[in-house]
Amino acid sequence: MKAAVCRAFNEPLVIEELTLEGPQAGELVVDVKACAICHSDITYMEGGWGGDLPALYGHEAAGIVSAIGPETPGISVGDHVVVTLIRSCGQCYYCSRGDRVLCEATLPLSTRQPIKDASGAPVAQMMNVGSFAEQVLVHYSQVAVMPADVGFDVASLLGCGVITGVGAAINTTHVAPGDSAVVIGTGGVGLNVLQGASLSGASPLIAVDVNDAKLEASREFGATHVINSMTQDVAAEVRRLTDGRMAEHVFVSVGVGPAIEQGISLMGKGAETIIVGMPPSGVMTAFDPSWVAADSQRIIGSKMGSAKVPVDIPHLVNLYRGGRLKLDELVTNRYPLEEINEAIAAVKRGEALRNVVVF
Repeated sequence: MKAAVCRAFNEPLVIEELTLEGPQAGELVVDVKACAICHSDITYMEGGWGGDLPALYGHEAAGIVSAIGPETPGISVGDHVVVTLIRSCGQCYYCSRGDRVLCEATLPLSTRQPIKDASGAPVAQMMNVGSFAEQVLVHYSQVAVMPADVGFDVASLLGCGVITGVGAAINTTHVAPGDSAVVIGTGGVGLNVLQGASLSGASPLIAVDVNDAKLEASREFGATHVINSMTQDVAAEVRRLTDGRMAEHVFVSVGVGPAIEQGISLMGKGAETIIVGMPPSGVMTAFDPSWVAADSQRIIGSKMGSAKVPVDIPHLVNLYRGGRLKLDELVTNRYPLEEINEAIAAVKRGEALRNVVVF
């Protein structure tokens, strides 16, 4: 199979021919038809979270099941599926509580190295997927079957950016109608936080960014007000828009330490800051815990929108098909695999919401 391999951090990906093992029990092979580029892939490729090299990145994918092993309930060859990085056993302490993104089991696929290069050397399957390639081998818990009339390009976004953003607002926390909410960072994930908060009835729903074009786009995804943090006093504007009480929910969708500190400063009494974006390892933030305690505030993390793949993705597909969830508008450009480095560069320059590699 043809794939884009990372052999050195901060270097362009290299197109190579790789081999992929066949599926074992509980596993399946998906022919990738589209794979979106996420900032998490870029952080990994730049060495922000370490990891083994050479590596195959990519984790927001959609395609067609081409082979299945035994014990893959509900999955058939020919199914159109969304692929996620959420690999779960369904039986451990956390899975039994419904927290599948926190699964503590080590599945057999996680201990193998199913991808090899032309020399026979292993290539790391990063983020449980490795979908910058024509095929992926994944555990059945990582996929959700979707209707065949949904485009693969928009479906790929459901694998991470959409479930992470929308899920932060409706799963990790529960925004109620009339709650005030602030979303810091209006890239691909932030816009989906806005969609989730909007679907939940947040008002006012305030988008914060440094890019006027992204702020304008955020209105289309549900923002009632926008603030450019480079030219406006964010705290003063949030205070004005919330009748002096500050925000009840603050979502930080960018992995930047100062943005997290800013988010904490925008909370009102009894409010919460939800950290959605993941900074590189080692980034530290500071806050005054006495105010957090005195005002009964909370600081919580949100991994993959606390998603339940078999439930949440079909629900999001239904919202999309019913015109209530925007997906087409998130796709900025489509690229062939051979132009993946150009697609990544455009994302790094802030020129794209989501660029998608199509096969």
